[in-house]
Amino acid sequence: MKPILRRDDLVYPELSYKLIGYAYEVFDELGPGHSEKTYQKAFAIMLRKNNHQFSEQVYYPIRFKDEIISKAFLDFSVDEKVIIELKKDERFSKTNIEQVLDYLKRSNLKLALLINFGKDGVIFKRIVNVSTAATS
Repeated sequence: MKPILRRDDLVYPELSYKLIGYAYEVFDELGPGHSEKTYQKAFAIMLRKNNHQFSEQVYYPIRFKDEIISKAFLDFSVDEKVIIELKKDERFSKTNIEQVLDYLKRSNLKLALLINFGKDGVIFKRIVNVSTAATS
């Protein structure tokens, strides 16, 4: 039986619901207080067990005037559609959101999920690359 989606205006709704569900499953089993790296490893296991194509720690160079001046690594690119950025804080900072928006711009993907493993559970934000979402 196909799940009933609550909204029909979301980018990749079925995929994103699955990915967010994996985060809840990771937290339910591990609980609070682990390192970000521990949650990343568990999330990778969930992606593998559910047959997703994904890349971890995807390198993105930061350029200025055609020269690489820094580098960034996003946590996951899933099914060539969605960026997953995992955090371990109690809330999202403006810097977290700006970082994910930059990843979306550089990758030209449509959707990122910013997922936070806090002491009280999982919180998440869907961040849409509006420049690509308008053309879908």
